[in-house]
This record gives sequence, C-alpha cells and structure tokens, in this order.
Amino acid sequence: MTDPWVALEPGTDPSERVRALRRAHDRFTAAGTVVRPVRPVVAASWRRSAGAHVSPDASASVELADGDLGAYRAEHPLARVMPLFRELMGTFATDGEHLLAVCDAQGRLLWVEGHAATRRQAGRMNFVPGARWSESAMGTNAPGTAVAVDRPVQVFAAEHFIREVQPWTCAAAPVHDPHSGRLLGAVDITGGDGLAHPHSLAFVQAVARAAESQLALLAPPPAEETGLRLSVLGRDEALLLTPGGHKIRLGRRHSELLVLLSRHPEGLTGDELLCCLYEDESVTPVTLRAELARLRRVLGPGLLESRPYRLAVPVESDLAVVERRLASGAVTAAAAAYTGPLLPQSQAPAVARIRRRLSDGLRAALIARGDPDLLADWAHAPWGEDDLDVWRALAAARPAPPVLSRLAALDAEQGAGSYAT
Repeated sequence: MTDPWVALEPGTDPSERVRALRRAHDRFTAAGTVVRPVRPVVAASWRRSAGAHVSPDASASVELADGDLGAYRAEHPLARVMPLFRELMGTFATDGEHLLAVCDAQGRLLWVEGHAATRRQAGRMNFVPGARWSESAMGTNAPGTAVAVDRPVQVFAAEHFIREVQPWTCAAAPVHDPHSGRLLGAVDITGGDGLAHPHSLAFVQAVARAAESQLALLAPPPAEETGLRLSVLGRDEALLLTPGGHKIRLGRRHSELLVLLSRHPEGLTGDELLCCLYEDESVTPVTLRAELARLRRVLGPGLLESRPYRLAVPVESDLAVVERRLASGAVTAAAAAYTGPLLPQSQAPAVARIRRRLSDGLRAALIARGDPDLLADWAHAPWGEDDLDVWRALAAARPAPPVLSRLAALDAEQGAGSYAT
C-alpha cells in the first residue's frame, strides 16, 4: 500500500520521503491548491497559517529576553519537570544531533537544549529561548501547532509553512496540568531527517505523559486547596472550582454575583449588590435575596455568608491574574492570560464597567508596546477583529498587504476616513 501522504511505496528511504514532501509543499504553495494528498492535520494548519497572514518568509521574533525570560521560566509550571525532560531526552538529543525544546501555551520557546552545532544552526532561524513559535506567528511547526490543536503533532520538512524551516523535522506533544486539565505548553524534539519516523512522535508523547505524572506528584491536588478558583474571561457562564475539587458551571446571575463578591472580600450589602447588578430600579431586595439563597445552595454549606454578603474563603480568578500582571507592567503575560472579555453578555452595570476597564487597559498597553505579534493576536481574536485602533497600531508595526487591506476596510466601515499607505 502506498504512503497516503505523498504516494510513496512502503520502505521508501526517509530522504526520498522528505524530498517528495518538499515537492508536494511547493506545488501547494505555488498553485494554491492541494494536488497530492496532504495529511489533514497539515492541510488544516496551512489554512490557519494563511488565515493568520503568516508569510512563508517570516522569521521568529524574540519576545522574552534576559531577565524577563529568566523570571518567566522560573515561575512557569513546566520548570518543575525540566529535570525530567533532560533525563529522558537530553542524551537522545545530544547523541542524535537533535534539540529538546519546551514552549508555553502561547508557543513561546522557554528552553532549547541539545547538540551544540544543531543549536547554532537553529539559532540562525531564531529557534531560541524567548522566541515566539506559535502557529499564528510562524505557521505550521510542531510545538506551535501542538499547542494550537492541543494534541501531539509531527511535522516533516516541507510540511512546515515557513520556507527557512523546511530542512527540519520536529515532533511535539502538549503537556497539561494534571488536576485542572489546563494546557501548560508542549515538549518538542527537533532535528533533521533522522526524526522522520513515527517513533519520534511516540517518544515525545511518552515524555509528555511522564511529565504530567510528575506534576501530579509535585503539585497538591485541588482537594487540598482552601480557596475557590473562578474562570470568568471569555465565557458567559463562570466555571468555579471548589475547595473540594468540584467543578460547578454557574448561571449568568450567579456568575455576576461571584465576580462582585470575589472583588469585595469585605462584603457587600444587599443595597450595594442591587445597584451593581440591576439597571431596573423596580427589582426588589426580595428578588436579590432569592438569588443569593439559590447561590448558597449551589456553593454548598459554609461558603457564602451574610450581613454583609461575602465569601468565607479566598477566591482566585483569571480576571484578577490579568489585572495583576497588567498593573505590574507584564503586558505579554497579561495578554497570554486574557482569554476574552469578562462575561461578554452580562448587562450588570458593575460587571460591564469592570469588563470595559480591563479591555481598555490591556489594549492600550498592547498599542503602547507596539509588538506586532501581540497586536496580531488581539486583532485576529473575535473581540479585536473590528478594533480600529489596534489594526492601526498593527499596520504601523507590520505593514503587510493583508493588514493594510483590513485597516482600509475598517476605516470605510467605521467612517474614520481613509488610511494612507
């Protein structure tokens, strides 16, 4: 049976496989259509890369350098399992003239280690610690695509979207928090034709699973935590993790109440909550008390107290994380944690104010920073696709034809006048 990727016979030499993949990729990029079978995962990634306006001649930008990189790595959960990665993959990478790489959930490389000559060669295309290799910035590549689709990926030579990367082959697998399931990043093995084998992907998958097992041993499970964890960004219904490790999806009104109570540990009176939640002054305290009684039953005994209404345990939220990072000037980290507007459909006056303040503060920081990759992430997100100011900043930082075209369309749609190139 022939190889379904490039119609090669079984047992074909890996070098010929790579040359055939390069020819298939060249036909795809030149003609704009797939004239030979291409793996679905690669074809889908190419489409996403094109949709993100990645240039085949793009080069990676370094977002984290020197002290910023060191501080970020030290705090990152994957730092705990770097000794394990080195133990399992270090010798394999060095002896095979490969590289061990670890990236965060945004595709930024945190560690790149291995064969010295291979590191120097990879450094010429900025495959270095601190560089952004997300799919939206560098197109199809194993670490960037693995975190984009949240599953293991192997990318062979010409399957890479960027021409400069096509001499390389890589395999990567995502690593998750073993308790919450949150994506932490990916572990990757990168090298030459010698990695063009399914065993490379199986190997890196096994390493990722070992890392998750190690994290489970190193980190206490949620059941041992004493506070609540609240996710409210980019979702209309909050997700709450209780001290007992139970996940609760809250209704919209209960989500709003938790946001407000989490920001006021000293508590809020019934009248204060009425003003925060309702524009309609005809809503009575009885209605609010009924909502709070239902919330108390949802949370369980001992978590919601009254006179004033307050939570009996600390609350950590993704909203608070973004606010803290933004206040400290860590714009890249704040943007990474921002998964969307706060409870987007909420009409509660106080929630709307918090949502607007956070969004305006973050976008202003991104515009001031002027980083084209961070601006592109915002501009291509659902909440930023019509953000004229961000598109203007992106056009100034990266005046690519698709960006200028989109900016001109927004100018016309929003009546802001024409944009002179």
